[in-house]
Amino acid sequence: MPTLRVVTPIDAPRERVFDLARSIDLHRLSTAGTKEEAIAGRTSGLIGYGEEVTWRARHFGVRQTLTARITGYHRPYTFTDEMVQGAFASFTHVHAFEEAPRGTVMVDAFTYAAPFGPLGRLTERLVLDRYLTRLLKDRNAV
Repeated sequence: MPTLRVVTPIDAPRERVFDLARSIDLHRLSTAGTKEEAIAGRTSGLIGYGEEVTWRARHFGVRQTLTARITGYHRPYTFTDEMVQGAFASFTHVHAFEEAPRGTVMVDAFTYAAPFGPLGRLTERLVLDRYLTRLLKDRNAV
């Protein structure tokens, strides 16, 4: 399974960055290009341990839904969300927050597997790695 890492320096205290990374409202703003909307579970505010959110968005011209649950939580150091329903065979996103001389370094690590066996693995290498990396960098720039 591929793992993508995106490292983003942010000029803000770790606690603030941690909470903003859990914000459903900020996520929705940062995904204007795919028009993501929270349609079930926690649909606004800060998501916490054990909570779920279902997102609806358009990727590759196809409307999709993905439900994620917060399965790990250690404020303000790390939290993990895992897909419980969606288009991927599996999808885990670990968010880590490290203090830095000028604020915080946020490290996002995404481990995922596409469905459809060998065809899915080929799609991971040819399409998904680049698409997801670009999507994540664009979101973190907000």
